[in-house]
Amino acid sequence: MYVIINSAMTVDGKIATITGNSTVSSMEDLRRVHTIRSSVDGIMVGISTVLMDNPRLTARLDKVQRDREEPTRIIIDSTARIPLQSRILQSAYKVRTIIAVTRRAKSMRIKKIRNTGAMVMIAGREDVNLKMVFARLKEMGFKKILVEGGGEINWSVLRLGIVNELIVTIAPRIVGGRSATTIVEGYGYSRMPEGIRMKLKKIVKQDGGEIVLYYML
Repeated sequence: MYVIINSAMTVDGKIATITGNSTVSSMEDLRRVHTIRSSVDGIMVGISTVLMDNPRLTARLDKVQRDREEPTRIIIDSTARIPLQSRILQSAYKVRTIIAVTRRAKSMRIKKIRNTGAMVMIAGREDVNLKMVFARLKEMGFKKILVEGGGEINWSVLRLGIVNELIVTIAPRIVGGRSATTIVEGYGYSRMPEGIRMKLKKIVKQDGGEIVLYYML
């Protein structure tokens, strides 16, 4: 399975402001993201992204995708908090959707999610076991996954050592904020030599002043 992390951040490394606003990418960059979406089998995000942005997670801005099946939406949601009125569950009968939860999720809540047309995958007791999720996705025939998570899920996936490519858009803005989310969160490494090494593959400059960095891991 090929795993890509795609993210957009400000010059000072923030993927959202202190209030959670995450409108970092320009329309040009969004079209690039939707083109990537159209090339994968599944798009994975964490529940925090869903609660904050209420995204569709489709490839609607990619003209080619209109004649193809939309990629599967995969939501990492330990306690099944995803709102039943979210855009994702409201379209679950049209676009294949998987909600990965733990045994902490209440059975009645799982039933309501399944009634929207989404599949519920139970993986783990306290926190969603991402290793288990990716293993099951591979068994289901998924070959290429795009991770568009926040800092926590990016950290979790990187720690698994299964990421093949990291794509980062740097927007020409500075927003600051000690509590503003950065591209990778988690508990981190204590020493620089322990950090995950990457190889820069390509640099693309976009018209709006953005720079897109393509790394291989």
